[in-house]
Amino acid sequence: MLLEKPTPTLRESRAVVLETDRLVLRQPTLADVKAIARVVGDKRVSINLRRVPHPYTQDDAISFVTTIAATIDTVFLVERERAAIGLVGVSWENENAPELGYCFGVEHWGQGYATEAARAVIDFAFEEFAIDQLLAGARVLNPASRHVLEKCGFQWTGIELHRFLALGSSTPVDRFKLERSVWASLRSWSNSTRR
Repeated sequence: MLLEKPTPTLRESRAVVLETDRLVLRQPTLADVKAIARVVGDKRVSINLRRVPHPYTQDDAISFVTTIAATIDTVFLVERERAAIGLVGVSWENENAPELGYCFGVEHWGQGYATEAARAVIDFAFEEFAIDQLLAGARVLNPASRHVLEKCGFQWTGIELHRFLALGSSTPVDRFKLERSVWASLRSWSNSTRR
């Protein structure tokens, strides 16, 4: 059954775990604060995320974990061999335009983890919720992130200016969308499972 939109009741009623060939995606907890701060605290990561400051501290990570637990956002900590390597999720800030976002530790860039994790979360979002599309963005200066989105079937829709806390200024962002019909035609890409 597809839901109209996520609700806090749904979020609290079960903890979803997604598994791919190489990764486990699960809800972050306070026990993950150090790992989250390590990943997001790297300036090469934080300057590509709109809503995080730099420096990014353990207090910021605590605030992040406690805030997402109380929202309808769908956020997963990504683990490889039981070590946290990144985060991926869907923001429902605008419930009519859910947006995919992700970040990974620098040492895990270029290994296909972002694409693998993003595909698992995209599948989850389209299977779980009655949405027509997912949106996403990547800084114009971040071609690797744009490449991940393109490999996931996202189509470029234009450029917008967005403010980035870590930069303290606005910067151009390539905007993308993935429509349900396009996702359905690509669905064979993954063999992720949910428990």
